[in-house]
Amino acid sequence: MGGVAIVTGASSGIGAATSRLLHERGFRVYAAGRRLDRMAPLAALGVTTVRADVTEEAGLVALVDRVVTESQRIDVLVNNAGYGSFGALEDVPQAEARRQFEVNVFGAARLCQLVLPHLRAQGAGRIINVSSVGARMYQPLGGWYHATKCALEGLSDCLRVEVAPLGIDVVMIEPGAIDTEFAKVAGERLLRVSGTGAYAGYARRYAAALASEPRGISSPAVVARAIVRAATVRRPRTRYAVGRGARAALVARWLLPDRAYDRLLVGFFSTMVNASARAAKRS
Repeated sequence: MGGVAIVTGASSGIGAATSRLLHERGFRVYAAGRRLDRMAPLAALGVTTVRADVTEEAGLVALVDRVVTESQRIDVLVNNAGYGSFGALEDVPQAEARRQFEVNVFGAARLCQLVLPHLRAQGAGRIINVSSVGARMYQPLGGWYHATKCALEGLSDCLRVEVAPLGIDVVMIEPGAIDTEFAKVAGERLLRVSGTGAYAGYARRYAAALASEPRGISSPAVVARAIVRAATVRRPRTRYAVGRGARAALVARWLLPDRAYDRLLVGFFSTMVNASARAAKRS
């Protein structure tokens, strides 16, 4: 086993769990994230931690150059960095919408561009893009986030066909509900953007529901195990749907016409919001 891997968004959650597990499997791991101090536990294990923001060109170039200089190769790129920007489409500023794409799509695409010459020279390698079940389903107040995941999957599908003759695999990981900072960040942004105005009532109730979501959802380790499998098996699947509710959401989307799926969503989120409201009253 072994090899050289780059993992972005490694300061917490899925990225941290993936970096740790790849290291345990014998990889030389370069864990990249904006918060270097948060990656101290990884550094203590022997993982190489690097401060890098996927929206900063110079940092990405420096990251790839360092990996190639120190390790002479790159075997696996895990594009995990991302966040959820929630809010009514009418309310979200265009600058925030563009940043959502910069982080979730263009950062990943740029790293692909930077590592591909090295993977081509080797005649082998894996690019693993962490998408979401949100790429193939949708929910209210998450238009820009879902748009980025749809874009990432379209890019990944095209890239997979482009580089397959070169010995390079492209895999998508589609997490469902995972116990990370995602719900907290999404809820905070939702309130900041749509907490007042025409969508305030819905936004506040939905943010409260997001805040209660971590109970019973899957651990980041579940996703990390899927990523490591995709990185190490001889012939990986093109997509891995993992975590609580992932497969059920995809099956429902496949089976139901749009209007029926819309009604299912309305019912689901009404139930979730009402449950959150009851919990708040009890506390």
